[in-house]
Amino acid sequence: MLVDSPPEQRAETAPAPPTRRAIRTLGLLVSVGILLLVALASIAVGAKALPMDQVWHGLFHDSGTYADVVVGDRISRTVLGLLAGAALGLSGAVLQALTRNPLADPGLLGINAGASAAVVTAITYFGVTSLSGYVWFAFLGAAAVGALVWFLGGSRGATPVRLALAGTAISAALYGYLQAVMIMDNAALGKMRFWTVGSLASATDSTIEQVAPFLAVGTLVALALARPLNAMAMGDDTARALGANLNRTRALSMAAATVLCGAATAACGPIVFVGLMVPHAVRSFTGPDLRWILPYATVLSPVLLLGADVLGRMVARPAELQVGIVTAVLGGPVFIFLVRRRRTAQL
Repeated sequence: MLVDSPPEQRAETAPAPPTRRAIRTLGLLVSVGILLLVALASIAVGAKALPMDQVWHGLFHDSGTYADVVVGDRISRTVLGLLAGAALGLSGAVLQALTRNPLADPGLLGINAGASAAVVTAITYFGVTSLSGYVWFAFLGAAAVGALVWFLGGSRGATPVRLALAGTAISAALYGYLQAVMIMDNAALGKMRFWTVGSLASATDSTIEQVAPFLAVGTLVALALARPLNAMAMGDDTARALGANLNRTRALSMAAATVLCGAATAACGPIVFVGLMVPHAVRSFTGPDLRWILPYATVLSPVLLLGADVLGRMVARPAELQVGIVTAVLGGPVFIFLVRRRRTAQL
């Protein structure tokens, strides 16, 4: 005769439900797996179709054949996409936390505009024509605008609203300057037309080596800011009570976002919506905890960027669409949807 065990014993022997932390960890591991698959697709798929055996040979051999050269170029392109995507997503997540605006992105604080204006100036007035020259001017422009936004936003007394307003005003002025210079200088217009769209096609080992140190430092600083930014999300008074240094956190957040976005923009031009879409999307799964949002954004933003790059190579064969065009086409409707959903939630 079977006898049911007591409820207490059944409770002890029943498997424990997965914790939210375990689910998030599993989701992050799955995201890493997806990133690896997309990276492999970026190497295997291009504007020119290559058999898989030639792709495999190009990955592990360098015999100088045409296929090996193509695969080598795709590897550089993929590595740059990984770095730039992670930088844009991480900077977007930091800026959304800093401004307390889930629809913010690096363009909100004028960082993209600063990089673009600096490159236009370099081409028009200094005769810079190489990508290595673009990298340094773009980075300096982004850093200068980041510092200016921080100063105009109130420096130590900066608030999210002041930073956003200062960034918007500076962006408008710089884009006006950019358009004026490009209209008056046809040579600059021709050289800038490709860069301002945003592309990974010009990726080289030299470019990666130049921006990688900045991206590494910016990533470490941004990830270290998760806890103080979590405290600031509860309000300034609560953050102070929890021991957060508001001025230092805001300054470091601005610096990290500027370094990350500036280096990414310098390497491949201004690419929009990546820093907006991915952090906003992962927040629905991770919740508001930046200790999870930042790692998820770091992993999934390259998935979006590389996926858009692969799509751009496939839809226009034998030519290709620049990744900045693809992300803009994908991001526009998504942004409208997010704004409408946010407005509906507030009603």
